Amino acid sequence: MPNLKEKYDVVVVGAGHAGCEAALACARLGLETIVFTVSVESIALMPCNPNVGGSSKGHLVREIDALGGEMGKNIDATFIQSKMLNQSKGPAVHSLRAQADKAQYSRRMRSIMENTDHLTIRQAEVSEIIVKDKKICGVKTFSGAEYSCGAVVLCTGTYLNARCIYGDVSNYTGPNGLQAANHLTNSLIANGIEMFRFKTGTPARVDKRTVDFSKMDEQFGDDVIVPFSFSTNPEDIQRDQISCWLTYTTEKTHEIIRKNLDRSPLYSGAIHGTGPRYCPSIEDKVVRFADRDRHQVFVEPEGEYTNEMYLGGMSSSLPEDVQYEMYHSVPGLENAKIVRNAYAIEYDCINPIQLKASLEFKAIEGLFSGGQFNGSSGYEEAACQGLIAGINAAMKVLHKEPLILDRSEAYIGVLIDDLVTKENSEPYRMMTSRAEYRLLLRQDNADIRLSIYGNKVGLVSDQQFNKVTIKEQQIKDESRRLTLVNIGTGKIVQDVLEANGSTSLKTGATLADLVKRPELSYSKIKELDPQRPPLNADVIEQVNINIKYEGYIDRQLRQVEHFKKLEGKYIPENINYIDISGLRNEAKQKLDKFKPSSIGQASRISGVSPADISVLLVYMEQYNRK
Repeated sequence: MPNLKEKYDVVVVGAGHAGCEAALACARLGLETIVFTVSVESIALMPCNPNVGGSSKGHLVREIDALGGEMGKNIDATFIQSKMLNQSKGPAVHSLRAQADKAQYSRRMRSIMENTDHLTIRQAEVSEIIVKDKKICGVKTFSGAEYSCGAVVLCTGTYLNARCIYGDVSNYTGPNGLQAANHLTNSLIANGIEMFRFKTGTPARVDKRTVDFSKMDEQFGDDVIVPFSFSTNPEDIQRDQISCWLTYTTEKTHEIIRKNLDRSPLYSGAIHGTGPRYCPSIEDKVVRFADRDRHQVFVEPEGEYTNEMYLGGMSSSLPEDVQYEMYHSVPGLENAKIVRNAYAIEYDCINPIQLKASLEFKAIEGLFSGGQFNGSSGYEEAACQGLIAGINAAMKVLHKEPLILDRSEAYIGVLIDDLVTKENSEPYRMMTSRAEYRLLLRQDNADIRLSIYGNKVGLVSDQQFNKVTIKEQQIKDESRRLTLVNIGTGKIVQDVLEANGSTSLKTGATLADLVKRPELSYSKIKELDPQRPPLNADVIEQVNINIKYEGYIDRQLRQVEHFKKLEGKYIPENINYIDISGLRNEAKQKLDKFKPSSIGQASRISGVSPADISVLLVYMEQYNRK
């Protein structure tokens, strides 16, 4: 019997956070798209922590939204608690974080996918990529069915050759006991793709009815909820929120762990994959931070209609009996009943330096990759890569230029640049400290920074983009107006200053001068500004930031100007670094391996020194003259 054969514009492999964004982007751009998943029940699954956003990750969600992605809208519709983090610090690191109802989050995203035109969902395991003359032609499923296409996006997450481990128990399954994908890796290797073996982990889930919350600190959401999506009306999402709880490990907890380290697959050698340094298991924490007498444990609801509670900060792969003993040593968890054991999961992923900045493989035209399969960790990191990979797969099929965001434009640009230019020996996690221009790349201005690109590729409508354009003009006009309005030293002025703990004025000043004072803000001087126009809260926020941090912002803009010059010096793909005299051998090897697209990208490769860049610049001048 002949096998099934079908044709699509784009094939997406995997329907996690990366696969959903990739598939939706392609379908919304009018391309016939099919997305494969080992189980339709796992669409947008949250196999680990029950939240979206957080430090730097909130920035990514806002950027996804500004480009026309779905994650921000989905969490706005399904959150159960929301909080703005780092409010005591500067605006560059303010980050939104929301607890999700896991089941609702997955259910809503699946509904969006099922009701999107041009998008087909297929439950099947892709076992092979079809490549001819270094160009992708399609995929083959385990059943033998063939799907030809113009582009493929791989978003396999943690499913490839997945193995779940705790103690002596080792099971070749995907997360949450779902089916693993055991056949695609061999096809990728056969096509010359270099693979890594990484691992991640998750803590136990316990029954809420068996938790003593009286021994824990209650954690509340914000009084005023701020949405992730720029299209969400804040008034529509104000709601009663569900509390989270904070407790701590004890010295007894640490003693139990130390006593059983020989039974941990992390230390016995049973786990071979490399784990994320910035999200360690509780065993790792106890060993690496031996001087700490306690560690935080966040007890978080998995949803509104379930009693499962997530024990954030206590992921583990210790044996079942040790897990019970360990968790019972934590205040409030003395009688906790485990619903799901903690476990570690090993999986296959790629070395991401094989990718271009567009997330297309350098060696296979039309093959794109996104998410944890690229060696990253986290739902938000996955989603933003899936979106970019999906957009660029669509651009490939449509014969248009790819969308590439650089480090000065977006956290997404920083993340992708780090993946494709740096040798990552562990799962990559986004952090604010990785972004050199983070005062410019704030979460509050993501729409102004990136909606222009979303509109250009076709994911942000003209109507949406016009709203952003109007908002941007309002910010500019109001910021300028404040620099032109002078106030005197009258009694009302002095009273307002005194009430806010600010020194009195000896001579006149502009309203902008007052906003710049640390103890004052745009809102606090409202009484001195009767001509103030009515503005939305998001406009006011940016006016305040732009004036307060004007000097720092101007300095970063000058740094970006220099950065752009180096990024604009393109390097031909066929350049032979080995023949360039003056380059150190290490630099020759690294440049030949990474094949950077610009001088700027070359300068960020580990092992390439400023002296090597100078040699390369001289060589490029001579090359261009020829």
